[in-house]
Amino acid sequence: MAERLQKVMAAAGVASRRASEKLIEEGRVTVNGIPATLGMSVEEGDAILVDGQPLSAEEKRIVILFYKPRGVICSSSDPQGRKTVQDFFTEIPQRLYNVGRLDLNSEGLLLMTNDGELCNKMTHPKFRVEKTYYAVCDGKLTASERAQLINGVLLEDGMTAPARIHYTTTTPKGDTGICITIHEGRNRQIRRMLEAVGHRTLRLKREGYGPLTLGELRSGQWRYLTEKEISELLASAKA
Repeated sequence: MAERLQKVMAAAGVASRRASEKLIEEGRVTVNGIPATLGMSVEEGDAILVDGQPLSAEEKRIVILFYKPRGVICSSSDPQGRKTVQDFFTEIPQRLYNVGRLDLNSEGLLLMTNDGELCNKMTHPKFRVEKTYYAVCDGKLTASERAQLINGVLLEDGMTAPARIHYTTTTPKGDTGICITIHEGRNRQIRRMLEAVGHRTLRLKREGYGPLTLGELRSGQWRYLTEKEISELLASAKA
């Protein structure tokens, strides 16, 4: 039975469908020795190569819970020579991709996987997977500002969805610690939300992703998810 090439690539853990489409457009994929084209279909038995390497539909699914340190970028390489998340997984033979991103100065829970479909489901906005963060912002967060964050604030790319604030604290320096859950995944969203209500983010740590938490992991450490945890993670995606 014929299937779209990008779907087959995603199922084999090459990348998400969108990222697979980009690989095809860049001319990095061949089917039976011929450069692939976007939208083409393939069948069982076709020889699919990505960067000259055969596609393996039998590759074991890997999902890793990683505590990304601050100062590490979510990229496969960096022209400036900075450390990337891939540097922590050089001994794993499978090609891994980060599920979403944490910016350079953020830390905390990041998923790494070779399962393109899982990556797509976890990052697509319609699935509303919850992410919980602990942030420290400068100054005191007022009750009015807290209410704005809960109800939604206007950013340059539109109003944010309602958020949940679990608690706020006052740091020894008089700044505000806040634990907040969102289900959107806009670029630098927490930082921009706090900036929209007048505060600069001093520290940002992702502590939860769907049903997952960092647990006892320390910065730079990682562990494999169990099949049960993967099933619970997928079940948390609410289309």
